[in-house]
Amino acid sequence: MKKTRRKFTSGFKAKVAIEAIKERSTLSELAEKFELHPTQITKWKKDFLENASAAFDSSGSVDEEPASS
Repeated sequence: MKKTRRKFTSGFKAKVAIEAIKERSTLSELAEKFELHPTQITKWKKDFLENASAAFDSSGSVDEEPASS
């Protein structure tokens, strides 16, 4: 019988990656908790860290001026 592939939302991937970055649990523990393979968690963590600078790109619609006191 063919097993269907699971699809994960970007929010779920980010949640797992953040948990891995915190290093409060081992990869094996996280894999068991989220029912994933440790290699998958490592990949999502790497992707998350490589793209973290996108959160601070100024191309968004957020005001670029710093707040003045």
